[in-house]
Amino acid sequence: MLYLRSASLQKISQLARVNDGELGRFRRELRGSELPDTLLARGAGLAFTRELPQGALLYLLVRAMRPARVVETGVRPGYSTAWILAGLEENRAGELISLGPGTVAGRSTGVENVSVGQFVPPTLRSRWTLALGNTEGRLREILATTPHVDLFLYDNGPDAARARFELRAAWDALSERGVLLATHIDANGAWSDFCRLQGLPVQVLDAGPPPMGALAVRVAPR
Repeated sequence: MLYLRSASLQKISQLARVNDGELGRFRRELRGSELPDTLLARGAGLAFTRELPQGALLYLLVRAMRPARVVETGVRPGYSTAWILAGLEENRAGELISLGPGTVAGRSTGVENVSVGQFVPPTLRSRWTLALGNTEGRLREILATTPHVDLFLYDNGPDAARARFELRAAWDALSERGVLLATHIDANGAWSDFCRLQGLPVQVLDAGPPPMGALAVRVAPR
């Protein structure tokens, strides 16, 4: 679970502007975390095994960034949600708004059999708001009432048009220290196109599978 690529760890240090020593402290926390076992107990079986390392990366990024406001889209069982909330809980600060339910298209067999938010334990729910109604209008509403988002995670399926809309909308809502994340960036050309619009090559946080992209506001002109 804790096999993390050196390139991914270096990218987190750059995104959050933390040194190796501080990031190492957060990694030591992870070694003692009970969250992997909790996720398994709540139903995160083989369908999510390959995503365990990226859950750890989300935790590290949240711990290092200390975001006040986090928004994610495409939530279904709440796997990424649980990791983000665990980081916020350790920070003792911050809130997460999740837009769901997301599509199961392109996900591993078995994902369709879980309920929305199933993986999020009650002990991590105090900083969490689940917003149902997975539409462009609902996302606009969330971003309009949640100014200065520090971290945005796109995980809303393979539809390229939806991905392009969400990436643009999220980018406009990010704070000056904000970071934009996108999962399954190989599903369509939305992420690569977005990076090129910023005058940058494709930005990859983790090669996966599934590959995850990341871009900080301060890196690209706005």
